[in-house]
Amino acid sequence: MAQGAPLPIEEAQLSAALSAPGACFVTLNSKGELRGCIGSILPRRPLAIDVAANAFAAAFNDMRFPAMTESELPSLEIEISVLSPLTKIADESEAELLRALRPHVDGLVLSDSSRRGVFLPQVWDHLPVPAEFVAALKRKAGFDAWDWPDDMQAERFTVREVGPQPIGAIA
Repeated sequence: MAQGAPLPIEEAQLSAALSAPGACFVTLNSKGELRGCIGSILPRRPLAIDVAANAFAAAFNDMRFPAMTESELPSLEIEISVLSPLTKIADESEAELLRALRPHVDGLVLSDSSRRGVFLPQVWDHLPVPAEFVAALKRKAGFDAWDWPDDMQAERFTVREVGPQPIGAIA
């Protein structure tokens, strides 16, 4: 875990949109490869604070990668995905979910009482077939390929994307 903290945000100076509760994911890429991605699916704090916290976490606390170093900044790009509210789409069966999904539009959250997985809509670029998209998300969340627990919930969301932008362009 990195020392330090997200950039401080002066809430009094924020626009109404940035001070309203919001949820986002911050994705960091270096030389075209994923370097960190952390986010929130529920709006629990002002959007500007969520962006700052998730950017810090993507750089220093994504368990898949070592903490970012200053030498990586020249090749780093940031993308911010602001999430819409979650809406329930299907929970009776995987077949129902596959019929309801909107490829390249929907992000997806699959969860039961103990597991949860999230894919942003951008994942459709790598997994364009709905059955493959769902299967990969189930694996990510720790479900077996054939598993559809009785308490499975499927929720969709859309995103407004900001970026990708070179870090130097925003600094």
